Amino acid sequence: MKNCQLVFLLLLIGLSLQAQKKDTIIPKKKYFTSQLNGTITLDGIPSEEAWNAVEWGGDFIQNQPNEGHAPSQQTNFKILYDAQFLYIAYQCLDKSPDSIDKRMGRRDEFPGDWVEINIDSYHDLRTGFSFTLSVSGVRSDEFISSDGNNWDASWNPIWFAKTHIDDKGWTGEVKIPLSQLRYGNETDKVWGFQVTRRILRKEERSNWQYIPQNSGVWVSAFGELHGLKNIPMHRQVEIAPYIIAQADTYKKEPGNPFAKGSDSKLTGGLDGKLAVTNDLILDFTINPDFGQVEADPSQVRIDGFQNYFQERRPFFIESRNIFDYQLTGSQAGGDYDADLLFYSRRIGGSPHGFVNLNSGEYADLPQNTSILGAAKFSGKTKQGWSIGVLESITQREQGTIDHNGDRRKELVEPLTNYFVGRLQKDSKSGNTVLGGIITGVNREHGLDDLLNRSAYTGGLDFLQFWKNRTWYIRGNIVFSHVQGSKESILQTQTGFEHLFQRSGASEVSVDSSRTALTGTGGTIRFGKSGGNMGKYGQVFRFETGVTLRSPQLELNDIGFMLTSNEINHFTWMGLHFQRPFSVFRTARLNYNHWSKWDYSGKFIYQAFNFNSHATFKSNWQTGTGLTWNSYDISNNALRGASSLRRPAALMHNVYLNSDYRKKVYASLSVFNAWGAKNTVRDHELGLSINFQPVNAFNFSISGNYSYYWRRQDQFVSSASYNNLSRTIVGEVRQKTLRFTGRLSYNITPELTLQYYGQPYITRPLYDHFAYVSNPLAAKYEDRFHIFTPAPVSDGTGKWMVDENGDGVPDYSFDKPDFNFVQFRSNLVVRWEYKPGSEFYLVWSQGNTPDAFSDLDTPLAKSLFDNAFASKARNSFLVKATYRFLK
Repeated sequence: MKNCQLVFLLLLIGLSLQAQKKDTIIPKKKYFTSQLNGTITLDGIPSEEAWNAVEWGGDFIQNQPNEGHAPSQQTNFKILYDAQFLYIAYQCLDKSPDSIDKRMGRRDEFPGDWVEINIDSYHDLRTGFSFTLSVSGVRSDEFISSDGNNWDASWNPIWFAKTHIDDKGWTGEVKIPLSQLRYGNETDKVWGFQVTRRILRKEERSNWQYIPQNSGVWVSAFGELHGLKNIPMHRQVEIAPYIIAQADTYKKEPGNPFAKGSDSKLTGGLDGKLAVTNDLILDFTINPDFGQVEADPSQVRIDGFQNYFQERRPFFIESRNIFDYQLTGSQAGGDYDADLLFYSRRIGGSPHGFVNLNSGEYADLPQNTSILGAAKFSGKTKQGWSIGVLESITQREQGTIDHNGDRRKELVEPLTNYFVGRLQKDSKSGNTVLGGIITGVNREHGLDDLLNRSAYTGGLDFLQFWKNRTWYIRGNIVFSHVQGSKESILQTQTGFEHLFQRSGASEVSVDSSRTALTGTGGTIRFGKSGGNMGKYGQVFRFETGVTLRSPQLELNDIGFMLTSNEINHFTWMGLHFQRPFSVFRTARLNYNHWSKWDYSGKFIYQAFNFNSHATFKSNWQTGTGLTWNSYDISNNALRGASSLRRPAALMHNVYLNSDYRKKVYASLSVFNAWGAKNTVRDHELGLSINFQPVNAFNFSISGNYSYYWRRQDQFVSSASYNNLSRTIVGEVRQKTLRFTGRLSYNITPELTLQYYGQPYITRPLYDHFAYVSNPLAAKYEDRFHIFTPAPVSDGTGKWMVDENGDGVPDYSFDKPDFNFVQFRSNLVVRWEYKPGSEFYLVWSQGNTPDAFSDLDTPLAKSLFDNAFASKARNSFLVKATYRFLK
């Protein structure tokens, strides 16, 4: 089978090479600007005499749906500048002004019809600044990197814009402070730039500079802005102090001095930016607040792997593209793609420690570790150096224990320093990129038995393009080194990500005397990202590669790693139809396969996938996929007891989305999986409906239900019997139900109201218990020994096992069944009363009731009986920020 994969891959690469035609060189357009002479009133109507100093730019070309054709509506623009600002005027002609889509949204939501300018002021052909203006006045902005492969909407510069609708279409005026851009100190500047217009009712996009979709590039193909002379260097200085008043109410607990039913506090802090040079910015924060941030979605896993949550905190998401360091990032995708050298949620997360309470004692524990301060130094020089340095210190956290008024404190998180340094160098017009990263975590003494004293990771990476960036090879090598006490290093060796204690693992062994671990990893990827289109607008793309994680690799002090001891091979191929044909607007056909080995050389995984996706000319979308997991051995499933062969499985998914341009649209998704010989069933159904009755109001609700069943091989517990180890497994039935509601009312682009709410329940129930007897047996039935007689409940939450059948229990294990219910919601009123300065009113509600033993009530009834019945924790917050800009 592996030889067939290699032959198939080589054949397709050969066909792709044969199909390559001589590349068509598309000339770069040029626009010549001029210095402003006069004044401009920013009212959205470019009627001032000053605009007559330059000509209109135009002659846009469709990018989609009919690439290369003239757009249905023409677009023109003008650009001027002075010592402080860049000015842009737009003229968006429309033969049907009444059909212009004026829907509203929050900043960075890109609603309705819009026009956008991308500016490569570095002129490095890889990065750019994007400013988008919707006809309704909503501003959106992004930082572009990796030649258009990364768009970071967390970048929020200060800029100004107005729009106006007339009988010829709509117009707009934009004023961008030069301090928000980065550029060199040459006298005569040449910047790359692109202008894009979207017409929502046709879902049509047109560009000033024609860039074929199959080119696989963006910033490097921009047109050029000439005529910028003697622009002064601007050292950006921004200071944003804030103040917060917060009040919490919750259920009072009689006798608990820490649960009085209400709390209040008044705090403040400071965010700031300081331009060290025109290219490099220092961001800092003192006592940061994240009170208005949307709550994480509820998520419970029973497979042992940790949950991954998106970063939502403003300080950490801004400029995050510089600090991103995926170990793999493959086109094929896979669990390994989640692994990161830097995972910012580690900073300020929940404390690692815990307190032991005696009878009559109560504890007050911090929910999160406080960040005393953090700073980022980041940017890109004219010479192509991208620099990122992040430093953060989190507070020593202690829990307070009370016993009849006598109080003591116990450490639950030591004072900790986090460091990340990232460096990249572009050369050969961005066709060659070399880089490196180093991270460090250092903790004070205090929880040495639990946490590593220090943890360091690092990596080197490269990217090489050729043939007009159509072909590429990229890769990295990484290392980790953790130090600590014998106890903490033993805990690392035996933790879920490593499991050195696993029987039959010849490549690893537990050493309880070790005080350090050093591991390595790496990835190599080779692929084709574009090329000339075929007769029907099709483009062939592919990527293949290998990614490795040695058994000792440990990233989770500051990064994210699901598991080590893996060598993964992946291949992805896609035939993408980018021009309309038949009933389709676009279509994609993709093939993937994956193989996996551990470091002993044992082959442990094989899977094949085919998927297709299509957008119809009606703008409906659909897709389906089929995966055959033909071979699967898990080194983690039994939590370190041994490896376990899992059944082969067939998986299928399908989705259908209606036209999102309509006032009402819906999405439906279905997933099914079936294990061989009726060993696994997984069924998931999702439905969401979105309503937009008027331009300013949007409401959506979604529901997801899943039913997951595994016969016999779900890990339950470990036990000892007659000096033998018993790994107990069972049949599991897990039902999960989730609803999510969102409401957005945009009174103006600067004044918005948003609500988010999510009730959630999951309930895994176990029975038909057994112990693992032959975990790698070819026949499923031979892997387990079913208990006879069956375990008996003792009425206190334990199952009693009489393995020898003499009527006397030989050992016991805890009942694994549980019912988890949670409700989370946020209501936020946000007013940007001046550019960059904001006022928030926030109401957050959270409820995690004690419903673990509610196992017999129907799922939906249990959710609504528990999520809303007991008194939730309510947090009311008022926050005001003021942004001083120089």
